[in-house]
Amino acid sequence: MLESFMFHHIGIAVKSIDDTAAIYVAGGYTCSEAIFDPIQNVNICWLTKEGMPTVELLAPQDEHSPVNRILEKNGVIPYHTCYIVDNVEDAVKELRKMKYVMVSKPEEAVAINNCRVCFLFNKNIGLIELVEAPANI
Repeated sequence: MLESFMFHHIGIAVKSIDDTAAIYVAGGYTCSEAIFDPIQNVNICWLTKEGMPTVELLAPQDEHSPVNRILEKNGVIPYHTCYIVDNVEDAVKELRKMKYVMVSKPEEAVAINNCRVCFLFNKNIGLIELVEAPANI
C-alpha cells in the first residue's frame, strides 16, 4: 500500500506569500496566483521548477487560520509532505494500523483541483497530507 503513495509537494507555513515566494522565484521557481482555501482558511500558492519538488506556500487568511499556531510556535517552516493516493479511505486504514492519527477528515480541496484531501499525524514522521487524485495532478 505505502509503496503506491506518490510524492506531490512540501507544504510551508508562511507569514507572507509574496515575501517567501520572491525567494523561490529568484531561485528559478515559477509562482502561481494565490488562491483562498476556505476549508483551511489559508491563502495558497504553488511554486514549481523543472526537476525540483513542488512547494505549496500557505499563509493565514486571518487570526482564525490553523496555520497561525504553526507560525507562532515555529515561524516560517516546512510542516507537511503530501502524497497522492488512489483511495483516501484505504490509505487512512493502512496508516491507522501504523499509528497515524487523523487530523482532518477527507474533504474537497480548492487548491488541488477539488480532489479529496485529509491530514494525518505520526510522531515519527510528522504531518502528512493525502490527496485522492488522478496521476495527472
